[in-house]
Amino acid sequence: MDLAERLLQGDKRAVARLISMAENHDPEAVEILKDLFSKTGKAHVIGITGPPGAGKSTLTDKLAKAIRKEGKTVGIIAVDPTSPFTGGSILGDRVRMNDLSMDPGVFIRSMGTRGHLGGLSKATQAAVKILDIYGVDYIFIETVGVGQSEVDIAKNADTTLMVMVPGLGDDIQAIKAGIMEIGDVFAVNKADRDGAKRTATEIEMMLDFNHSDWRPPVQMVIAVDNNGIDELLGHLKDHKKHMEGTGKLQQRRTLNSRLEIIDLVQEKLMRMILDKSKKEEMINQLAADVAVRKTDPYTASEAILKEI
Repeated sequence: MDLAERLLQGDKRAVARLISMAENHDPEAVEILKDLFSKTGKAHVIGITGPPGAGKSTLTDKLAKAIRKEGKTVGIIAVDPTSPFTGGSILGDRVRMNDLSMDPGVFIRSMGTRGHLGGLSKATQAAVKILDIYGVDYIFIETVGVGQSEVDIAKNADTTLMVMVPGLGDDIQAIKAGIMEIGDVFAVNKADRDGAKRTATEIEMMLDFNHSDWRPPVQMVIAVDNNGIDELLGHLKDHKKHMEGTGKLQQRRTLNSRLEIIDLVQEKLMRMILDKSKKEEMINQLAADVAVRKTDPYTASEAILKEI
């Protein structure tokens, strides 16, 4: 039986194999995704983001368990930071969700960002499609938590959950321009800490400037104690219902598809430029020339384009 059939029959190993192939740019994975793409679009894709140390993994773990109690299935893509220099990754989320990984109704995959700065791995979009074809009801993408560049998550999710914690103080002001704007639902985790109410109030005040027809709810949670998790899950479901009812889900998915197509074209162009060894030498030579001011980056880029 081939990989595509195994995937359609709910084989977890086929999912893992295909995601690895997608990470390694295997053309066979692309062909399978092309053939089975019509079977995607059923899962509710939820992006979980927020500053490092906000407790995103614990929250993902508890939300997944709440979903499993309802008899629904879950796929979790935990994106861990990778060193852009060595390519090494911590992949700590697997450790934190150990008991979940034994559940047959849950598929967990840790992925390194491989130096990609948007907070997501390049193969994340492929992994979401593979899990969708596999047939899970919910897909969580838990991101690295790198700050402003986290806005990438909004290109991949139907609903974005922003996790905040007390004690950020002025940091909320600093990050509001980028990542505060992409949150569809907010969770203030570690709500038993001092300043939790103040953090929630600050978020509410910022949301007063939000003029869309969906007012993001702010839910206080203590993920470690499973406190506020059911309410938070309710808000996530409400958001999807709202998006479906107003036609916004289709709009969001259309916009995300447009961004993905552009990304793929850019990636293919980059590979065309870098793949041929002659071009590699040419780029290295131009880089050396730019470094010593023999030429400028604009002229260098034009020279490469002319070569193509």
